[in-house]
Amino acid sequence: MIRVLLADDQRLVRAGFRSILEDAAGIEVVGEAGDGEAAVTACRELRPDVVLMDIRMPGTDGLDATRAIAGDERLASVKVVILTTFDLDDYVYGALRAGATGFLVKDTEPEELLQAVRVAARGDALISPSVTRRLISEFAGRVKGPVHDPRVDVLTAREREVMRLVAAGLTNDDIAKRLVLSPSTAKTHVSRIMTKLGTRDRSQVVVVAYESGMVSPGWLADQ
Repeated sequence: MIRVLLADDQRLVRAGFRSILEDAAGIEVVGEAGDGEAAVTACRELRPDVVLMDIRMPGTDGLDATRAIAGDERLASVKVVILTTFDLDDYVYGALRAGATGFLVKDTEPEELLQAVRVAARGDALISPSVTRRLISEFAGRVKGPVHDPRVDVLTAREREVMRLVAAGLTNDDIAKRLVLSPSTAKTHVSRIMTKLGTRDRSQVVVVAYESGMVSPGWLADQ
């Protein structure tokens, strides 16, 4: 059973998500929160698997709440999925850097919502890879130049190759097919990359890849 916490200041939004989630097999809504502070408190009390977090809320917003959850070792297994209306601003990008697993557009279709929750709970891939990739590419294009990250130096040549494909939004299965590997081997490479970089999630691997200059917007399309 996947345990979900809903964090949004609009009751109608929470009610809509709850209705969709509770009608699905294997998913349980364990709580709701109307602001970021309440969301963090609920996470510590309820230990959900996934938090659907609105990024803009009164008081403690989704960014600060995400940072608090990601920084709490007791909540290492909690995945935060940011709910966005797809505003391309530094606030949204900051949430990814703060530890969010990925993004979900608020007007998403019910089946996409359910799939996103299941994927986030597994920790297998980014939520809506095209959305996350577009956001990161947008901000990466504004950066004056790459900043060397010494964590990248410890990666093997194969791990760097896998990391670039993760940054392009590919799933483990996609990476396996592209590099002619077994899915389990691709997953092992991704896990080792996260361990070496000290990241809690694939999405932070993507951030490091762009900010260190390992990849640039449109990289995969040029291959």
